[in-house]
Amino acid sequence: WQTGLMDCCTDCGVCCCGMFCFPCLACQVAGDMNECCLCGSSVAMRTLYRTRYNIPGSICSDYCITLWCPVCSVCQIKRDINRRRELGIF
Repeated sequence: WQTGLMDCCTDCGVCCCGMFCFPCLACQVAGDMNECCLCGSSVAMRTLYRTRYNIPGSICSDYCITLWCPVCSVCQIKRDINRRRELGIF
């Protein structure tokens, strides 16, 4: 990951969107990944993204992060997507 799970201050816009309209942010992430809007906050979405970009981790860690901190999880994915777009690798 290009930012840590709790690095909300690196992109306050994403953080605010996650805190105040979590379904909207989850839907944005799913749309960015060309997936169904309902999948944006799922373990499968996190695992798909992580494996697509060879990010170290496991399905178990994806499950735990998604279960215990879903907002942080989706915010982290969205920040990563935004950074990869800036670099032209998304």
